[in-house]
Amino acid sequence: MKHRIAAVATAVVLGATIVQLAIGAFTDLPQFAGKGFGARLWAYPAMMLLVPAIWWLVSRRRAAVGGARAGDGAIPWAAFGLIMAPFLIDVTGNTLDLYDSVVWWDDANHFVNWFLLNAGLGMLVLRRVGIAWVRVLLVTGLGAILAIGWEVGEWYTFIRHGTELDTAYQDTLGDEALGTLGALLAGLVLARRGEGATRHTS
Repeated sequence: MKHRIAAVATAVVLGATIVQLAIGAFTDLPQFAGKGFGARLWAYPAMMLLVPAIWWLVSRRRAAVGGARAGDGAIPWAAFGLIMAPFLIDVTGNTLDLYDSVVWWDDANHFVNWFLLNAGLGMLVLRRVGIAWVRVLLVTGLGAILAIGWEVGEWYTFIRHGTELDTAYQDTLGDEALGTLGALLAGLVLARRGEGATRHTS
């Protein structure tokens, strides 16, 4: 039952994100102006589906060579949903004009979204990592890399030719720090819970 709920929730997150992206890309509403929704319309769904696609390919390869472990075939919908949720939150924030009307919204977004994103990724990549501090560092490092990549994408998509160039440096540093802290929290939570860890026996 929980598995089915997670699958439905993940599908809803994906669908709601795409609908809002289309509205932003094909309308002239002011809250979407200058925010690269034409690029986001294809980039966001691609990024949301990238991890599930990789998981499917890896699982298929393992099954083909006879190396699948017990439980590897179960689709990790909860992890996929956590990975996709930040995209929905980001787009919804633009739809409701929260980035411009709520001072703290952007900062909160980077922290919370990176927590969700890296919690989902951690559930997938930590399956064979049993040492707690290694789990924390792995998730935090992954989050930091993704935070840097995200800021580079934002700069290329709409900052370099937009109205926020003068404040972009300070904002970028803050966003990268908040994203890394969110990933650190995700790593600490997953390490404490032992989420996804496989215990090796001799």
